Amino acid sequence: MPRAVSDGGENLNGSDVGGSRALSHYSMDSTGYSVSFLPKKSLLEEFSSALKDMFFAGDDPLRQYKEQPSWSKRVWLSLQHVFLVLEWGRHYTLSKFKGDFIAGLTIASLCIPQDIGYSKLANLPPEIGLYSSFVPPLIYTLMGSSRDLAIGPVAVVSLLLGSQLQNEFDPKTHPLEYRRLAFTATFFAGITQAALGFFRLGFIIEFLSHAAIVGFMAGAAITIALQQLKGFLGVRKFTTNTDIVSVMKSIFKSAHHGGKKKKKLFWMSATSPLISVIISTFFVYITRADKHGVAVVKNIEKGINPPSASRIYFSGPFLLKGFKIGVVAGLIALTEVIAIGRTFAAMKDYQLDGNKEMVALGTMNVVASLTSCYITTGGFGRSAVNCAAGCKTAASNIIMSIVVLLTLLFITPLFKYTPNAILSSIIISAVLGLIDYKASYLIWKVDKLDFLACLGAFLGVVFSSVEYGLLIAVSISIAKILIQATRPKTALLGNLPRTAIYKKIEQYQEVTTVPGVVIVQVDSAIYFTNSNYVKERKEVLCSLNLEVAGRGGRTTTTTEISPN
Repeated sequence: MPRAVSDGGENLNGSDVGGSRALSHYSMDSTGYSVSFLPKKSLLEEFSSALKDMFFAGDDPLRQYKEQPSWSKRVWLSLQHVFLVLEWGRHYTLSKFKGDFIAGLTIASLCIPQDIGYSKLANLPPEIGLYSSFVPPLIYTLMGSSRDLAIGPVAVVSLLLGSQLQNEFDPKTHPLEYRRLAFTATFFAGITQAALGFFRLGFIIEFLSHAAIVGFMAGAAITIALQQLKGFLGVRKFTTNTDIVSVMKSIFKSAHHGGKKKKKLFWMSATSPLISVIISTFFVYITRADKHGVAVVKNIEKGINPPSASRIYFSGPFLLKGFKIGVVAGLIALTEVIAIGRTFAAMKDYQLDGNKEMVALGTMNVVASLTSCYITTGGFGRSAVNCAAGCKTAASNIIMSIVVLLTLLFITPLFKYTPNAILSSIIISAVLGLIDYKASYLIWKVDKLDFLACLGAFLGVVFSSVEYGLLIAVSISIAKILIQATRPKTALLGNLPRTAIYKKIEQYQEVTTVPGVVIVQVDSAIYFTNSNYVKERKEVLCSLNLEVAGRGGRTTTTTEISPN
């Protein structure tokens, strides 16, 4: 075993090893190798080092700037660090533009009807949904690091935002106050997202595990689909609650029945929402079905986004409420977009900078709150269409924004006769893709505790509310982390013959124990919360190892705990 160094900073010969002299002092261990001693650090130095390792992985975040010879290059590098378009824009070509142009037109045909529908999920006017696919995508194009994300409103965040906002204001009786609170929540969602990225605190969203997200999304998809039965079936008296029991009571009180939708080919699924809107709007207009009980969108305000900075609650009792709603909705939006961005980055083999994504999304939503938009993020459905349509860079979002702008300026009056049933069916078809059966089955096979988080989130959303489902998901995820930290898995290790590899005895029959040593693998760091448990497991495993050795003709007499 290596010889020890005392806490007082003295080596085995009593020489001082503190300060800058430590690097020149060595000691010899029992194998004859030289061992150098690191300098003794003060409490402040230890604390600073720990923070640096935690947030910057041991690297100096300003290193690349310090290495630049002139201030002009440092400024340019700083601008490139914030506005990533300055980096990839230098290599933009005509062939990339062709791919982005086609992808932008394709996702625009999908997002326009979806935006109108998602705004109704959030209990907001339809033009606000269109506003949210005009300004935010432009900001993301300047700062985002994903080539495939298509920015705009999404179903889950719209539902979450709408369910929380209506607890404070009735959108029908107090529409102006409701919108003000929505803009306030969007502002604080952006501040939260940008702060997490700027201070490199993205690990916080890891507490919402992949399993919890799968269950939460599936539950939200069912809840959203059920909510759309109001418009799809023409139910006039419908509950404002989101749980399945309340929704089904409202449905069964009506005499209507519905059906299901099957998936189509890529181009049909991408353009079918817009085609459905055009055809249905045309027939409602020529037959004047709106005069005979068919619910329609009615008026959508024409023009671009009006400023909304003066409508945000920066003081008063609703400031804190907007902050709470914004933080929750912002974290959900952030979790979704990071997961989606990483998926497409892995598919196309490029690097996604999580912290830069958070800053970009946060800045985007802050600007959105100032331009009459609500919380936007990268939706999986439209991002998948964007990727399949051949996008090359984030510039496809610019094409989409231009199409939405033209729609706001010239086409919105035509949506007056669009039936709500069509918008509801578009939302239902979009959210059903959020139910991932294969992922749920895989989670069940791999980790039962993860599946419990998945199931808890799903049941919480479906039978209670989106808020309780989210709370259950986070609680189970944190509980799992605590269980794994305080009760880590342990196993006996043995040596594979003629190798330096050690494997678990219970899994590899051919391994042999090391004479005189019991090697215990602990699947966690050993510290005060699990030290007693590890000691207890050590005694149990020592006894077990003696039995194994007895059956196999091996002998062991001493123990070592080796955390792996």
